[in-house]
Amino acid sequence: MKCRVGCGACCIAPSISSAIPGMPEGKPAGVRCVQLTNDNRCKLFGRPERPAVCNQLRPSEDMCGHSSHEALIRLMHLERATAPRTRPELSQARPGIAKSSWVRGNCP
Repeated sequence: MKCRVGCGACCIAPSISSAIPGMPEGKPAGVRCVQLTNDNRCKLFGRPERPAVCNQLRPSEDMCGHSSHEALIRLMHLERATAPRTRPELSQARPGIAKSSWVRGNCP
């Protein structure tokens, strides 16, 4: 499976613990990466500054589903399921995050 151009779900839903240019402390779950453009493309794609975790992530139907919106929902569920219990921001329901975080892009 190839990434959907303009999806950006993997740049919004998961937390990233490693530093990202512009986000030295990493990225909290549900927060748009500062390197994500308005049309949901990674500014660091193909560049050496791109974090290893981002380079290693591979799209799959299990993770991405059949649409960009479904990918965001699935990744949010995976983040919650794998988050340490000590992160209270993930233990609370965050209604509307899919709609508010995924502002632009193609939603097939």
